[in-house]
Amino acid sequence: MTAAKLEVRGLSAGYGQTRIIEDIGFSVPAGGRLAVLGRNGMGKTTLFATIAGQTTRFDGSVALDGAEISGLQGSSRALAGLGYVPQNRAIFKSLTVEENLQVGLKGRAESAIEEAYAMFPRLKERRRNMGSQLSGGEQQMLSTARTILGRPSVLLLDEPLEGLAPVICDELMAAFAQLASARTMTILLVEQRIKAALEFAESLLILERGRIAWSGAPGELTAQPEVVERLLGVGH
Repeated sequence: MTAAKLEVRGLSAGYGQTRIIEDIGFSVPAGGRLAVLGRNGMGKTTLFATIAGQTTRFDGSVALDGAEISGLQGSSRALAGLGYVPQNRAIFKSLTVEENLQVGLKGRAESAIEEAYAMFPRLKERRRNMGSQLSGGEQQMLSTARTILGRPSVLLLDEPLEGLAPVICDELMAAFAQLASARTMTILLVEQRIKAALEFAESLLILERGRIAWSGAPGELTAQPEVVERLLGVGH
């Protein structure tokens, strides 16, 4: 599958009757890289979960290469080309690393698992380990690799570096950069580590109380330290 353009228009969503995000709209070109920033509780995870079909959508639409997917269940969105690596990683802890990866093949030959091992050699070393035996960083690698094996056209990464050691963060960001450089996936990243997000992304969104408060290029944000301090709560 090749990279797809992602278009989000007027998206409002939440859980039950509670609205968390309101009137979100943006587009990412095929093969592009977008980072979504914001303080905790501002709606970043809800935005990704909504694009993936896991919340209550009140208004708006989501489209891949012009094809509307808003009415599809999460599993059908995955088949349409949407890959989602959630914040909680969601691996099968009672399965081995290799069995987890087999779940992500989506009909591809089992030999394709070697692609995951090439990207994350640690997983090959632990291929017979149970998911429950992996460290947090290894679980993140496994969740990411399992999703990538399905060759999504759009990949959503929700805080993949959360709680991980710096060396693991570096390994993951190097893998994401490798994926991005191939331009075969459109990649959206939610990340609290601002420096890593700025280095990775071509464009940025900042959410404030469920709405887009700022958007632009990384260079534009670094030139506005007052925006960084006001919306992200950190000094430049």
